[in-house]
Amino acid sequence: MNHRTSLAALLALAVLLSHHPAAANASETRPGPTVDWKPCPEYSDEVIRALGMSEQQVPAFRAQMKRLRCGTVSVPLDHADPGGRQISVAVTRLAASDRARRIGAVTVLPGGPGNSGYLDPVRMMLRNEQMARLNERYDLIGLDPRGVNNSTKVACELGPGGMPEPGPLTEETARRIYNAQVAANQACGDSDPAFLGRLTTENVARDLDLIRTAMGERELSLLGLSWGSWLGMVYRGMFPGRTARVFLDSVPPPWTRLDEHVKGSAQAAERNFGRMAAWLARNDGTYGLGATARQVRDAVVKLGRDYDSRPRTFTDLQRPIDGSAIADLARRNSTEWARAGKALTELRDATGPTAPPTVKELFASMGAPVPGMPETLNITMNRAVKCNEDSSRVGFPAAWQAYQQRVERLPATGRAWGLGVECAGWPLPVRDSPVKRGRGSLVLSGHLHEFMSVYDWTLQTRRAIGGTLYTVADDVHVSATRVPDCAADVVAYFDTGRIDRGCPGMS
Repeated sequence: MNHRTSLAALLALAVLLSHHPAAANASETRPGPTVDWKPCPEYSDEVIRALGMSEQQVPAFRAQMKRLRCGTVSVPLDHADPGGRQISVAVTRLAASDRARRIGAVTVLPGGPGNSGYLDPVRMMLRNEQMARLNERYDLIGLDPRGVNNSTKVACELGPGGMPEPGPLTEETARRIYNAQVAANQACGDSDPAFLGRLTTENVARDLDLIRTAMGERELSLLGLSWGSWLGMVYRGMFPGRTARVFLDSVPPPWTRLDEHVKGSAQAAERNFGRMAAWLARNDGTYGLGATARQVRDAVVKLGRDYDSRPRTFTDLQRPIDGSAIADLARRNSTEWARAGKALTELRDATGPTAPPTVKELFASMGAPVPGMPETLNITMNRAVKCNEDSSRVGFPAAWQAYQQRVERLPATGRAWGLGVECAGWPLPVRDSPVKRGRGSLVLSGHLHEFMSVYDWTLQTRRAIGGTLYTVADDVHVSATRVPDCAADVVAYFDTGRIDRGCPGMS
């Protein structure tokens, strides 16, 4: 067979194969994702207030809901198998009001993990006048990550992991708590491993990129809050060419070990209590806990020990008050120092069978659920993402030793952290969602004194992935968009790509 005959035979074979059903199916291009738009939910005034709106904001909330578009995007449960099982991710969009000067779209990445971001565009409009300006030149996009609220989700009976008896935590009780947590985690993880094992930050980032395509956006700007900052870091590293301006508030560390996370947070909380003690000392005439920071510290530590040795039961509280409750008051941020200081004074002087008013306000159980209230946090998704990405999953000996060290070295606040075994016994494999450097504009917003996202973690993350440091001089988690002066900087950054070095934050 000569060369010309051979080429003709190959062409004929190609024609035959192209008409074979299997070959035709293999050559088909899977259609791109689209948004299935549908009417947005309607909420009662009671629900709107329960979502954090004041009575005066209810009409404005309803007005923004009329502008909001709501829908769902179908995404693969397993992105390595795009033709396999599909799940639904709920999305919202609030179109820019100045279409002629529109820059692009900002996706608000919610915290948690497990928080709903479905209504975040509306919430952002009502947060303050400065943040409302963001919607002039940007569409605001919200989402419920997989596993949350209106998206495909599952629920586990996680339980409290075995509530301890009031008073000092003994090794026997700690082991019982640990064993109960292991049993709950194993039962949860085994209930739907195919779904729960794919609740990871990386998979949510891949979902987000399909949402970007479905929304018709060439690239996304990102506003990440708390865990949303981690999601933003992961997305930017995975899809650098599709990421525009990125502002991340209360930045996590560039690693996901929960044991180290608890250790760092606990140390930061004890440091911040020093600031609280100094403030209480300056206001000794009101609180009477001591005229110096040292006196206040000694008084609070003594009060915690007293309540551990003799827990108090109040008839209008479900759980007794012991040393862990005192430690919880001692780790409050500056916006709560006045109430926490009042509660500490009340507990020092408490005599009656009912809880003093501020203590009751801070420790009373929540009331009955509001009918029609949307899910704001999915605890199963929270547990799955944390534990799927936690490489520590500490055993009992290490957890018990770490707890004892916290109580000894952090006498004011250490009791508030419990045993720290949230992911003990989680049966699914560890799945890393690594972060890496990406191209484009990035601002990392760290808060000098907060403990939920320690300021040093922001510095670690900057060394790992780059970016501009923006310092908020407060101790309040994700406050940058809630303080008008800081929020003005955030909006100016998205409009111009430039930002100052920081702001005072909340006081």
